[in-house]
Amino acid sequence: MSRLRSTILETSLQLFDQHGFHGVTVNQIVAASGTSKGGFYHHFQSKDELLFVIHDTFITYVLKEAGAANVIHTSPTAKVQAVIHSFVKVFDLYKPHISVFYQESNYLKPEYEERIKRKRDEFKDIIFGIIHEGQKSGDFRKELPLEVTAMAVLGMVNWIYKWYQQDGRYSIDEIAEVYIDLILHFLLPGSSDHLIRHMSKVPFFYDIK
Repeated sequence: MSRLRSTILETSLQLFDQHGFHGVTVNQIVAASGTSKGGFYHHFQSKDELLFVIHDTFITYVLKEAGAANVIHTSPTAKVQAVIHSFVKVFDLYKPHISVFYQESNYLKPEYEERIKRKRDEFKDIIFGIIHEGQKSGDFRKELPLEVTAMAVLGMVNWIYKWYQQDGRYSIDEIAEVYIDLILHFLLPGSSDHLIRHMSKVPFFYDIK
């Protein structure tokens, strides 16, 4: 990404967060980012496309990381740990993008909204697929309804945007450890000792002597 494109994006994130999508004009974005209208339109066809790019940036990251985890790891348990870790991390890496997304997503034009929905559906399908794989292999509890379980995972992690603060008590990696532990506890059969044996990392809050 060029420096100017990045500057326009970062400036727009700040302005949209402060004033809302319709409260900001291209002229204001141009002035605040220190560019020209020609510079703006060289990188973005319109303010609507800019809003789409803000949305698309973090969704593309999550989807890419989930796809990689699905290929790199062979066991569904390892896959779910990697996917949840990258999913939680996105709320730190792209906090301004996600804030604008939840505030302004209603203003996405239908063609852009459809492209975002396709990527969100792809990510959801990966989550469904990993849990289904784990249930078929016996790694995960078979009695759990697939649809409810997968949507519970998605809903649980998505809610982070409501309360996460970058200067809070726990780092985003520590929060990811908590979420991975919670999710594995309801997915994996057996005792806590069994759970620990299947974890890629013992969580920071475990008191293991």
